[in-house]
Formats: sequence, structure tokens, C-alpha cells
Amino acid sequence: MYPRPIPEDAIWRRRFYFIAVLAILILWLCPLFAIILTSFRSTQDVMGGNLWGWPTQFGLVDNYTSVFTQTPMARYFLNSLTITIPAVIGVLILSTLAGFVLARYRFPGNMLVFALFVGGNFLPYQIMMIPVRDLMVRIGLYDTTAALVIFHVAFQTGFATLFMRNFIAALPDELFQAARAEGATPFQTLIHVVVPLVRPALAALAILIFTFVWNDYFWAVVLTVSDTVKPVTAGLANLRGEWVSAWNLISAGTIVVAVPPVVMFFLMQRHFIAGLTMGAVKG
Repeated sequence: MYPRPIPEDAIWRRRFYFIAVLAILILWLCPLFAIILTSFRSTQDVMGGNLWGWPTQFGLVDNYTSVFTQTPMARYFLNSLTITIPAVIGVLILSTLAGFVLARYRFPGNMLVFALFVGGNFLPYQIMMIPVRDLMVRIGLYDTTAALVIFHVAFQTGFATLFMRNFIAALPDELFQAARAEGATPFQTLIHVVVPLVRPALAALAILIFTFVWNDYFWAVVLTVSDTVKPVTAGLANLRGEWVSAWNLISAGTIVVAVPPVVMFFLMQRHFIAGLTMGAVKG
């Protein structure tokens, strides 16, 4: 199932593997490097057609300052935080509660409920576009940040429940027996026993959900219209329409949009890796 390690004495195979990995890495990073370099260019460079060469003038401060002073990017950025943070918190709470019940309690229909959570992940979200939009219109939440928060919590909870259920199911039964012997209620067991032990899973899940919600473009377009509620992904598309020739500003805006998930990943990298490797194969 997994690739076998290259033997130490297979020098040419190891060198070829290193060169191949390096080439793939460079190829993958080329678009990112081009965007970063363009975000450093001055307006004169862009207007002069210097889009691929080394910048003759650097407009780093001017470009990134203009993104927030000449465009509504600050509003879009705040909207994304208003959508993403509550969505992540809501998914973590609901998936932990559901995962705890499905992993530690056996009741009629347990596997059916679990199958519903898992099956929802295989449903293409595009086919839900019209029903979800009509629902938000009927309940008066269309074109609000609350509509995006509700949808993302509902849509991401299925995957998150599968994730948390596997972690909680991997915990030793002796811990729960000891908690019951001490007279702890199920909620106390969850708070004082389960949550401290699944912190790596919660950290990994928080990064994944944050990235999914922050980078969402489809539902940002479907459920929002006005600039006052659009997140950064939809706002960046608007920026491209308004500043069609100002590629330095568009590139700077793109880098600004990409920074929060990257920063969050590096801050929680240790927990993220531990969360992905612990309990990953427990059924």
C-alpha cells in the first residue's frame, strides 16, 4: 500500500528521487513565486508590460497599502473572519458532541446515524445550490454572513464528525469506566476526559475547516450579493473586475487572502501533524 524506502546503497535511485522531488516542488511553487513577484512590481512596470521579468521598480509598500486604502479589501477580510471563526467553532462543538455519542454509546440506529454523517460527504455540493439558496431566501438570511456561517457549519459537520468519532473511539475504555466509577456524568466525562485527550484532533480539524471555509468561493457567490457581506474570495473576484489592468494590486490582494490559513497552519503545525497521524486508522 505504501511505497517502500529506497535502499541506502541505491545511490542513483536516491539521487533521481531527490531531483524529481525538487523539480516538482519548483514547478508547484512557480505560480506562487510569480504572484509574489508581481505584487512587488510598480504600476509603471505593469503598464509597461513587464509581467514576467525582474521588477525595475519595487512598489511593495504602495501595493499592499493600496489594497486596503483604495479597495474594499479590509471589509472583505473582516467579513471572512466573521464567517470563518464562528463556523470553525460551531463545527468543532457539534462534531465533538456527535462523535462522542456515536463512539461511546450504542443505541438503535447508531450506525445509521453515522452512515448519514459519512454519506453527506459524498453528496456534490453543487446540486444543493438552488435548495440552499431558496431556503436562505425564505428564512430571510440571504445575502448575510449568517447564511454562510449556517451553511458551512451544516456542510462541514459531517466530515468533522467522522474525524472526531474515529479519535474518540480509539481512546481506552478504562478511562470511561474510571470516570463512571467516580460518578462523572457523560458531559463531565466529555469535558474533563475526552477533550484534553483529543486536542491534537481538534487542532488538526480546526486548521482543515478554517482552510475550507476561508477559501470557499462557490457559496460566497451563491449566498451573497452586496459588498458589505462578501468574503475575501468573492471580493477578490470583484477586485479583478474593477482593477482589471492593475495586476500588482490584484496580486497583492491575493497574497493578503492567502496569508491567514498559512499563518494558522504554521502556528499549529505540530498539533496538525499529530492530529492526522493519531487514530487515523481506527474504525
